[in-house]
Amino acid sequence: MAGEEGRRHPHSLQGLLHMAIEAGTESGSTQQMSEERRQWLQEAMNSVFAGQADEVEQMKECLKELSSETSGEDGDERKERALELLADLCDNLDNASDFCKLGGMDLMLNRYLSCPEAELRWRAADLVGICSQNVPFVQEMALSLGAMDKLLKLLDLDGSETVRIKALFAVSCLVREQEAGLAEFVKLDGFSVLMRAMQTDILKLKIKSAFLLQNLLTSHPEHKSSLCSMGMIQQLVSLLRTEHSPFHEHVLSSLCSMTTDFPQGITECRAPELAFEDLLKERCQMVQKQEEYQEELDYCERLLKICFSDNPEDNGMDR
Repeated sequence: MAGEEGRRHPHSLQGLLHMAIEAGTESGSTQQMSEERRQWLQEAMNSVFAGQADEVEQMKECLKELSSETSGEDGDERKERALELLADLCDNLDNASDFCKLGGMDLMLNRYLSCPEAELRWRAADLVGICSQNVPFVQEMALSLGAMDKLLKLLDLDGSETVRIKALFAVSCLVREQEAGLAEFVKLDGFSVLMRAMQTDILKLKIKSAFLLQNLLTSHPEHKSSLCSMGMIQQLVSLLRTEHSPFHEHVLSSLCSMTTDFPQGITECRAPELAFEDLLKERCQMVQKQEEYQEELDYCERLLKICFSDNPEDNGMDR
């Protein structure tokens, strides 16, 4: 985008410093910054810091509303709007950290995740996830406040589909690329919670649960043995015998992960009582001429090769 007026203002001190360096060197490192550039940079800095201060004030106002005891339809609507605004503001990583420093995470976990209104519960779970994405400080604070236990219980037991889906999103934000979060997840039997989520009749929840399982198997293969001991393979195969849906592609992907470079998983898939080979062959016939199920077909063929070929060429996944 040409021209200084086309530049986007940065949302962090790091971005601001980068912008200052760029502005000072763009015309050549040996030339002094012009007065015009210096003025532009000063205005940009003032704009950025004023904007950040304004957003912190907005967060404070939202938290004031959420901390109030107002109730009834009007009070709930104001709280919903406050949570919606916070979710928008906390997409900015700096704001997510400030939100926690202002006591927002504590308020979400100890009040709003357990409030009677499902609309407020799902918005709170969503906000916990948004704040926790890629921000170690926030993840550590959330975990220290017992977030994993609270979120897993919502995922497992809440009566609202939306609350369960948002709780799963927040769990995902706390376990992916976060060793302490994954350790807490495992300690609290999170894999069993994921399996139960895959056994519900909520398609979106099933797909997202299987996707998280597959991601964790890929990034942390050391958990395959304990999952085998839990009967994960038998349960995944049983899910393939339910009514056919897009969810099955993700189940098959998880089974590929459970058997890739893992002889114990292959042995379990070969158990005669599972009749898994016949199931895979039947599924290949069913989907082979349907373009929308190409991924599923690929996974079926991959599993046949890994588990039931006399001389499998390799046990590594192609994707």
